Amino acid sequence: MTKIALFASGSGSNVQAIIDSVEQSELNAEIELVVCDRPQAYVNKRAADAGIEVFSFEAKSFSGKDQYEKLILEKLTEKKVEWMILAGYMRLIGPVLLTAYENRIVNIHPSLLPAFPGKDAVGQAIDYGVKIMGVTVHFVDEGMDTGPIIAQQAFPVNGQVDRDMIQKQIHQIEHDLYPATLQSLFK
Repeated sequence: MTKIALFASGSGSNVQAIIDSVEQSELNAEIELVVCDRPQAYVNKRAADAGIEVFSFEAKSFSGKDQYEKLILEKLTEKKVEWMILAGYMRLIGPVLLTAYENRIVNIHPSLLPAFPGKDAVGQAIDYGVKIMGVTVHFVDEGMDTGPIIAQQAFPVNGQVDRDMIQKQIHQIEHDLYPATLQSLFK
């Protein structure tokens, strides 16, 4: 069974989808740790409710990214984590973790990369007036949403600019696509 750590910064809906997939035996993995850079984020409660250990930190209480990433790496090593799964983690991964987990860090992004990388991809796409939106699962490299693409799923927008409806559709796709893509990767 593949040992994974989930990284998130917010409510953790993608984390919950992965937890559910593991519990329903759709994803053959063991979630060893949830890492969160916001101690008050709801994802911490989701993890605790599922009986998963949480490592939560505030970046500003460290002298730099290397310092907190070394601490994260210690936790990952202690738990024998094989893959890092970013699920709404809003920090760029630095050299410490990129080196230790080369080609074993995966992220999900709410756009059809390479279009609309970075923050507020949905807003960027709406402002641009795209006809098709989607979700991308990709490997993480040193850039922002620039790593090799693993899977994508698109849907037509049909002139719809209701952000809440688009966001709902994106979450539905993410919650199915991410666990399925991870299962394929872990085989």
